Amino acid sequence: MIAPSASYSFTIRLQIKNRPGMLGRVALALGQAGGDIGAVDLVETTREWTERDITVKARDSRHAQQVVARLRHLAGVRVVDIADRTFLMHVGGKIEVRGKVPIRTRDDLSMAYTPGVARVCLAIHEDRQRAFTLTMKHNTVAVVTDGTAVLGLGDIGPEAALPVMEGKAMLFKEFAGVDAFPVCLGTKDVDKIVETVKLIAPGFGGINLEDIAAPRCFEVEERLRKDLDIPVFHDDQHGTAVVVLAALLNALRIVRKDLRRLRVVVTGVGAAGTATIKILQASGVRDIVGVDEHGCLHRARAAGMDFMKRWVASATNPRGVTGRLADALEGADVFIGLSVPGILTVKDVRRMARDPIVFAMANPDPEIRPEEAGRHVRVMATGRSDYPNQINNVLVFPGFFRGLLDARARTVNDEMKLAAARALAACVSRSELGAEYIIPSVFNKAVAPAVAAGVARAAHDTAAARRRRVDLSRIR
Repeated sequence: MIAPSASYSFTIRLQIKNRPGMLGRVALALGQAGGDIGAVDLVETTREWTERDITVKARDSRHAQQVVARLRHLAGVRVVDIADRTFLMHVGGKIEVRGKVPIRTRDDLSMAYTPGVARVCLAIHEDRQRAFTLTMKHNTVAVVTDGTAVLGLGDIGPEAALPVMEGKAMLFKEFAGVDAFPVCLGTKDVDKIVETVKLIAPGFGGINLEDIAAPRCFEVEERLRKDLDIPVFHDDQHGTAVVVLAALLNALRIVRKDLRRLRVVVTGVGAAGTATIKILQASGVRDIVGVDEHGCLHRARAAGMDFMKRWVASATNPRGVTGRLADALEGADVFIGLSVPGILTVKDVRRMARDPIVFAMANPDPEIRPEEAGRHVRVMATGRSDYPNQINNVLVFPGFFRGLLDARARTVNDEMKLAAARALAACVSRSELGAEYIIPSVFNKAVAPAVAAGVARAAHDTAAARRRRVDLSRIR
């Protein structure tokens, strides 16, 4: 059963009969309904009633309604109000723009704006590269989406995607000091997306593509990378791939297996799956089999193929494995799930090689639950925060862009991705490493600087940096 989560938490205001034991009855009812009690705050007390705010975590929206219904039927208790804490956090939006310099006098105004600003404009007109030092461009990223592949929700549109993009902007700032702006586009047309991003690019130091459905996302990224002189990074692809590789590098230290001798199965051959296959190949993995709803990808397969799946079929599966997922898993060392819940069974895991590694990253429910995999798996990871080894893109994109911006990189290349994965893996020390700790916490303050330094160093080593080499041990 899914554990209660803060994402489904609510605060309920109750009027409770002012009698001994009544608060205990409320707590018992909440516990019996499966709610996880957090804060209990006293609002007001009279001779007849005590009014309290009680914060409760639920498993999902339906469960939250069941918890409330339980309290409504409790004698001596009145439900006064219910506040969804997640919705409250989003009221009015989660981000804003603030000035960095005060404007208190006429002199301040004349320098920040007209007439003084004209001299700065002319300086940039003479040398466009001065925009990196004289404007916000040096530290600013556009988070661009068309709202067609938002979380696990699918095509919900640009307006509905905005809360996710705001959240992403918050994480950029919180973890790496990067200023990010949500750009939600009201079109699914590749030409229009590419043209719009090209038109707004002068104001940004980098472009983060987000939640654009495959295979369209591949073409958008490829065309923008060719046309722009700032880095373009599709986080759903490359952020996922980097953190998967980092986790795998540490998992291999536990099972003592060599990358070049691994047999890897990847389920879900969309944006994230394809990028993961590519980075694994770049790191030295030779035997990879991709599996989708039609079965194993191989050169002779015709069903359900698009241009990217045809590439995967031609570039992987050297043994020519055919059939379904169970066939691909025979003797496999690693399962990487970027697909749908519940498709991996214990019987499938038993088909795998000794000391299997299972990364089941479908959200919110993984391809197999850790409780099911249990003793049959040596190293287990998911995309969830309530299990050990959460594989989360937050570990990558803030630091990755910090490094790109610090180096003033022109593009993103494989060397940067590999450097980021190695830097992230190295954040778990030898003494910390274990089957339930192969990837650092998203709140580990060492992660973003380490990833940034690795990316910036790779940018310089591959001549992708505009800025001369600086001290890469510190952010900015």
